[in-house]
Order: sequence, then C-alpha cells, then structure tokens
Amino acid sequence: MTSLVEALGGVDVGARWPEPARGEPRRIVLVGRTSAGGLRSVSQALGALKDGKAPQGLDLLGVVLVADAPGRLPLVLLRRIRVLRSVARVHRVPWIPAWRTGGRPKHEPRQLVTLAKLVGSASYGEGAVS
Repeated sequence: MTSLVEALGGVDVGARWPEPARGEPRRIVLVGRTSAGGLRSVSQALGALKDGKAPQGLDLLGVVLVADAPGRLPLVLLRRIRVLRSVARVHRVPWIPAWRTGGRPKHEPRQLVTLAKLVGSASYGEGAVS
C-alpha cells in the first residue's frame, strides 16, 4: 500500500512476494484493507507462507490492516480479524481521510508510530524497511 510506504519507508512489491535473491527485502509486512476481499487476500497470503509456497527466508513482521472506510467494522469482519490474530501479529490502521486524496494526516495516528517501530523506521515518516 503506497500510503504506508510513503509514511514508513520500505518497498511496495504489490501483490507478489519479494525476491531476496534479487536484493528485495526479506523482512515483510502483509498489508490489506479491512474489507472482506482484503481480509481474504491476507488470509491466503498467510496460508501460502505456512504452506511453503512463498520464497524461503522471508521474515514476517506482521499483518497491517488498513481501514477501508470510517467507522466501526461489521461483526463478520471483526471475526475474520480475530482468526488472523490467531496466526499472526495484526496491527490495525484507522481510516485516514488525507490518504484518500494523496495527502498526509495533520496528526499522526499512534498506530503509525507503533508500525514505525516495528519496521525499524527512525520515526514516523522517516527511515526505511530493510
């Protein structure tokens, strides 16, 4: 997700696995929206990691779920998130209206500060994931 890369640094490899043999990061964060489709994609990626269908040597730092809309999530989606939490460390990022138009939030959500520490950014908005 480009907004997270801009906020925290790192590399967005899209919907494919990074290839450490080609110099791409070994340390990864799976990112998805909190929509049904986003949660399904994250679940499938976690399954692929577990089943050995991803490149060897990847180090999963966690899963980041970015709100797909403002407000509370429906119970069915919260249940899916609970299942994801049973197999991986899950971090949720709230709806950030500024990201919708390509801007930066006026106030840094505490969740982004926590993620910056997780991925090794010097601080929110600086540094890069190695």
